[in-house]
Amino acid sequence: MNHTASVAASEDLPVHRHLIRHWRDYYELCKPGVVALMVFTAVVGELLAVTAEVPWRALTVGNLGIALAAASAAAVNHLVDRGIDARMARTRGRPIPSGHIRLPHAIAFAALLGVAGLGLLYYLVNPLTALLTFGSLLGYAFVYTMFLKRATPQNIVIGGAAGAAPPVLGWTAVTGSVDPNALLLFLIIFTWTPPHFWALAIHRQADYARADIPMLPVTHGDRFTRWHVLFYTLLLVAVTALPFATGMSGWLYFVGAMVLGVVYLGYGVAMLVSDSASLPMRSFGYSIIYLMALFALLLLDHYLPIMASALGG
Repeated sequence: MNHTASVAASEDLPVHRHLIRHWRDYYELCKPGVVALMVFTAVVGELLAVTAEVPWRALTVGNLGIALAAASAAAVNHLVDRGIDARMARTRGRPIPSGHIRLPHAIAFAALLGVAGLGLLYYLVNPLTALLTFGSLLGYAFVYTMFLKRATPQNIVIGGAAGAAPPVLGWTAVTGSVDPNALLLFLIIFTWTPPHFWALAIHRQADYARADIPMLPVTHGDRFTRWHVLFYTLLLVAVTALPFATGMSGWLYFVGAMVLGVVYLGYGVAMLVSDSASLPMRSFGYSIIYLMALFALLLLDHYLPIMASALGG
């Protein structure tokens, strides 16, 4: 049986058997790696919003709602970008361009995830978190994916706001309000996003050019983008000092953040002085480790004094 016949036969299956056969494809639609990183930063926001007690409702129901909404936005991204994905070597095997999942099924799946996630947040967490999550979903799935990505080489700078929202969502899930410290977490991820993504864009420049997407390396060249990676990394290191400067965190976080930042700056400098084809992806890989370690340091710095006080008491 050829591929087309196989797909057609699959679509004739009852819904439950179709889902069982294609569960990996639906899982891929959710971009689980991206969602996991977003939920991790939301967890940090939730835990930093309290001093001692564990916010169980936010950690369970809140994160489930945030994860479902993020997965819905990812599925919409797959839907909108299906034509682009079909032209790019990195993405042509994704579930929709490969024909494994048909458009009506993907639309229904994205809608179900979005309604479920926002419903959980609205009714079981608080309306503010649901509203902010809805805004984040719209920002990524529609404003960035449908407009900015195709309109300007600054797409990832402007569109990065949606991806920077999870720690704020986590914070509001606990407190029901937006705190300045939560906005600092937002600012860190917002500043981190351009050098993180532009490293990948340098590596995939030919793919983006073929798909006619105006990513910075396509419109302004490789060298120009490498300089911007370095400039934004410098700005990021300065921004990561703000939690210490404002008293939100202490020396443990600050020293760790500066060490992590120096390593990240090293990648930025290396990308300027070396034409190694592997450096952009090594920088991209480190950027993920960097963000996770940075947020882990915020947690450690926040809870070590509490634990020490509890043990001492």
